[in-house]
Amino acid sequence: MLRIALRTLRSRWTTFTGSFVALSLGTALLAVMGLTLAASLDAPERAPERFAAAPVVVKGQDTLRVPTPIGDRAQPLAHPHPVPPATVAALRDLGPVTEDRSFAVRAEDGPADLVGHAWSSAAFALYEITSGRAPRTAEEVVVSGDWADPGQWIRTDHGALRVVGTAAADNGGVGDGGFENAVFYDDARAARLAPVSRQLVVDADPAAVREAVRGSGAQVLTGNARRYADADPERDTEALTALNALFGTAGGVTAFVSVFVVASTFAFTVAQRSREFGVLRMAGATPGQLRQLVLAEAVVVGVLASATGCALGAYGAPRLAARVVDGGLAPVWFRIGGHTWPYHLAFWTGLLVALGGVVAASWRAGRIGPVQALREASVDTGTLTRGRLLCGAGLLLTAVLTLVLALAGTPGELLHRKTYVVRPMLLITAVALLAPVVVRPLTRLLTWLPARLPGAGGMLVRENAAAGVRRTAAIAAPVLVTVALAGSLLGAVATLNEARATETRQRTTADHVITPAGDTGFGARTLRALRAIPGAEVSATSSSAVYVLEDGVALVRSDARAVDPHALAATARLPLAAGRLSDLDDGSIVVNEEWERHTVGDRVRVRLGDGTPRTLRIAAVMTTGTGGNGVYVTPANAPGAVVDRVEVAVAAGADAEAVAAALRKAVAAEGGRVHTADGWVRATYPETDRTARLGYALVLGIALLYTAISLVNTMVMATSDRIRELAVLRLAGATPWQVLRLLGAEALTVVAVGALLGLLVALLNLGGMWVSLRLLSVRSPIVMPWDTVGAAAVACAVLAVTAAVVPAAHTVWRGRAVASAGVRE
Repeated sequence: MLRIALRTLRSRWTTFTGSFVALSLGTALLAVMGLTLAASLDAPERAPERFAAAPVVVKGQDTLRVPTPIGDRAQPLAHPHPVPPATVAALRDLGPVTEDRSFAVRAEDGPADLVGHAWSSAAFALYEITSGRAPRTAEEVVVSGDWADPGQWIRTDHGALRVVGTAAADNGGVGDGGFENAVFYDDARAARLAPVSRQLVVDADPAAVREAVRGSGAQVLTGNARRYADADPERDTEALTALNALFGTAGGVTAFVSVFVVASTFAFTVAQRSREFGVLRMAGATPGQLRQLVLAEAVVVGVLASATGCALGAYGAPRLAARVVDGGLAPVWFRIGGHTWPYHLAFWTGLLVALGGVVAASWRAGRIGPVQALREASVDTGTLTRGRLLCGAGLLLTAVLTLVLALAGTPGELLHRKTYVVRPMLLITAVALLAPVVVRPLTRLLTWLPARLPGAGGMLVRENAAAGVRRTAAIAAPVLVTVALAGSLLGAVATLNEARATETRQRTTADHVITPAGDTGFGARTLRALRAIPGAEVSATSSSAVYVLEDGVALVRSDARAVDPHALAATARLPLAAGRLSDLDDGSIVVNEEWERHTVGDRVRVRLGDGTPRTLRIAAVMTTGTGGNGVYVTPANAPGAVVDRVEVAVAAGADAEAVAAALRKAVAAEGGRVHTADGWVRATYPETDRTARLGYALVLGIALLYTAISLVNTMVMATSDRIRELAVLRLAGATPWQVLRLLGAEALTVVAVGALLGLLVALLNLGGMWVSLRLLSVRSPIVMPWDTVGAAAVACAVLAVTAAVVPAAHTVWRGRAVASAGVRE
């Protein structure tokens, strides 16, 4: 059988080209994914940056640890503790102590990520003056990078400053500007701008330092551990995790679409070769031998394609790694190593995909009888086998049952990324398997009007597409995949974003929302000025967190806002399921329905944002919503939190324009921004992060690429099988242009069938999400990305028409169709 399979592949190479290309690209992407994962697992520990030359760094307590029966559970504190004053005094007895002062800076025409420091800490990051001198007065600064020059005045949220020097770090980092864009102030000005220091440098023996801080909760960092004192020390780990998630999702979609394309292609191939298999049966071949033949063809294609894919992966992985580093999606040190296991994984997965995609087709080939060699019919029969019907119905029933169970139990699960990425694949497979049931009636519906127009073209399109059910289903399948994925994935993201924005709009009754320039929040002076504005009802709130131990073993963090309940009532309308906001006081909390305990009047044991344990009474309960409702406490239960948002409602009868002008004047000194409520929602919430957008673009790009491969391959196969049919049309008097228009119209009809089925899948997925949102008390519409779905459908139509017309034109214009029919023109 292997020899026959090799000869078949040689004579029918065009038939297997699509499967070969699809498997090669799939294996290549799997190899790239594996190599990326291997490189991330071998990631080196990031070296210290800001404190590369510091002898010892002491950092205040920044982690909450709670003992449980199965071990300690830890969460980062929302409000880390400074090093206690008594501990600082003890450290000064050991050696020189330099307190770290860090704060956000906003400057006109400056980088968006400017950070301010005291000049005394510059030496610990190996900063050296490259031009000018160090700052000496409160109005002088030194900057890193080349965005400002010595002698230049810059306008910042801390007033006008004169640049007296530039500096550069000598410990590596990102680009020429170092690991950060820094602004160095003199020590006295930095202490006023950042009065609280949460870490410091001690020039003393590490053992003595550890003894001095014992019992204070502070950490002593030496060696490579000093990197934990850098800003966002886990950013490399987070970037690699996001990168792995991106390639993992792409790899999963690749495997799914590869099996889909291979299965569809081989099923159509078997249907085309029914007479050939019938001849082999007449010659004495057994059903098992025919199955072995089809499987042997798949093995040969799978081995060659997998080997080619591994070679492509080895070529593409380093180049892709360089691109993601340049794009800021991976750390600068990220490189592809010399691991071999990803190639083994990709090769054997590719081979298994080939075999998995051809199993059903091999069984169909084995059922072909000898009489099939004498069959000469153009109408497909028996297109929906019992096995296909059972598999399709089973998958569809599974999708419906899992949806109903999720809606009845935990509707919030349908809003998670893993759920709305996986569910479309289940529905796509089910609809594709059951497609023969709806292809014929759907085709007749789409061609109902054209078939009634003058001329035979519309009627021929209808009858050809309806008669060739296998051909129509095979061509419509990749269109179904592309449209369904585009509508489901991008539609899910857009629907969730709209739901979150709708939640925020409904919850905010303020006319204006004011945000600070940096992370230091608003000062008491600015808040007094805002509250003194006539006609302005002001609600100042702070970001915090609350921790609760659920089931005795899970330490769960909930984002919290510290509010004055009476002031908040004028600017917000919380989605309460029970209780009253006015009952919130220093001894109570407002929780949401996601909490383990959420009954009004119950008392819950919590830890505040700084780790302080408290027992609070539940004053009110909010609905779950999209999962971002968090909790509400009073400022007394948010120690260390600064006011980072001020909501303002204009009182009845007040001059709205005058109030807005007064608000802008009051926050101008601190660089605050005054938004309208709608403007604040649009500017700050919600957003899809860059990695997620790239991931969805990659997934849709893969789907469109496979669609192109499958469409072109299937169209070429179908056209080559219809040469005699085209000849009959020519003999009946059809001109070459009429024949080509007929094929183009057929291709458009089939693409429309696939697009409608894909749209149906997308609507079913988004419909489930919409019902979930309604159950979670969120009134938001479905958002279908019609532009993307339309672009995908148009791209499929262009590919299908081109793949149908070009090979047919080559045949028709050269008269080969008529010649093959055995008749001269």
